[in-house]
Amino acid sequence: MSKSHFDVLILGAGLSGIGAACHLTRKFKNKSYAILERRQAIGGTWDLFKYPGIRSDSDMSTFGYSFRPWREPKVLADGPSIKRYVMDTAERYGVTPHIRFSRKVVSAAWSTDKGHWTVTAHNETTGQDEIFTARYLIAATGYYSYDAGFTPEFKGRDQFKGTIVHPQHWPESLDYQGKKVVVIGSGATAITLVPSMAAGGAQVTMLQRSPTYVMTVPAVDPVWSKLARFLPIKAIYTATRVRNIGLQRALYTASREKPAVVRRLLRSLTKHQLGDKVDIKHFSPRYNPWDERLCVVPDGDLFKTLRHGKADIVTDNIKTFDETGIQLESGRHLDADIIVTATGLNLQLFGGAKMSVDGKAIDIKEHMAYKGMMMNDIPNMLAIFGYTNASWTLKADIVCEHFCRIIAHMDKHGLKTVTPRAQNVQRTDDTVMGSLASGYVRRGADNLPRQGDKAPWMVLNDYLRDATALKFGNLLNPALEFK
Repeated sequence: MSKSHFDVLILGAGLSGIGAACHLTRKFKNKSYAILERRQAIGGTWDLFKYPGIRSDSDMSTFGYSFRPWREPKVLADGPSIKRYVMDTAERYGVTPHIRFSRKVVSAAWSTDKGHWTVTAHNETTGQDEIFTARYLIAATGYYSYDAGFTPEFKGRDQFKGTIVHPQHWPESLDYQGKKVVVIGSGATAITLVPSMAAGGAQVTMLQRSPTYVMTVPAVDPVWSKLARFLPIKAIYTATRVRNIGLQRALYTASREKPAVVRRLLRSLTKHQLGDKVDIKHFSPRYNPWDERLCVVPDGDLFKTLRHGKADIVTDNIKTFDETGIQLESGRHLDADIIVTATGLNLQLFGGAKMSVDGKAIDIKEHMAYKGMMMNDIPNMLAIFGYTNASWTLKADIVCEHFCRIIAHMDKHGLKTVTPRAQNVQRTDDTVMGSLASGYVRRGADNLPRQGDKAPWMVLNDYLRDATALKFGNLLNPALEFK
């Protein structure tokens, strides 16, 4: 069994993992590190998902890395473009040679006596297990299982004679032109699939149990195009990023403080987009804006598709699948050749690896998140969680910067371990994902660390406050135990 030692070990070569490696290379000249990636390519989510129309659900000026400008005026980028951006970033910062592909992390164990993490990974190419040790561990595996998406138990599923597809495992050979397609779901994936499949010649019906708030954003940033005449790309990126961070925060704050006002605004904007052809009830959720993540569509593509009759939307409950489609509780029947279950994710941390400290298994729900980035009583580990109310990368960037500051401080003072300790703080039921009420968060709450009832154990979900504290604030918080 082969063994390798590094200063830092990163789990995952997706957006967060590549970003973490870039921060290490920018901050330190001589730190050794490796990235363990189960897939055979860089990109994580953006390598996994192949469904039609896949794109970001955040604007690229804030979804891109702070240190590497996104160079296009497109607001929401398609999946292949994002994957290429991550790959190019890895190449530019010399990260790619540090990636060990086809490594499924089985376990990660911290030993206080040895002062390091021991990670066991299964090489899925050779079939052999390999051992890696490192002083620091960065978990950049995301928050869901790559093995399978979430699909409810649908009565009569086995009776259906057509094809059932989950977007997480989209068959590249799937021919849907001229076919009757029912897309089950109302989240970001469903609202992306419907106009894309309709444009590809499918007869699409979007079937949702309950509505979601959907807002239109420009496909191409008009300000970017104007500024490009006389400003360099980096300056445009920075200006656009600052503006969009402010707009995101303003909308979120207004949604929390004046939900009725924002609800009326969103309803009015949506009604204008739909015209008289589509009932506004299909976009009138029972919950308040930002109780679940707000979905966005470029240039209102979903609304245009529905308004022009190129797709249909139905709000109803499923009674049963049958041979030819779906029988609804209202009595209506939806004929289908293909059913797409855009029903969400299965939440999972650390890629499913078993985690332990000094031989004791980590039960993640019993731990609290320190500044949304480390966990109490778990030494020398950064767990990357992005924002739920803004772009994921905004938070990923600043926690990586903060962790690098911690490592530099430890190097300077000859310190070996850093462990958050929760003293005089009460653990709450809120997870690190905040108050988000999305189904995948509720289902997977036991797989998430909790928040505490006071700082620094509360997740702020506020980039401006977080950036100030994590990039420039004092490292020596009383909650951190250095040895």
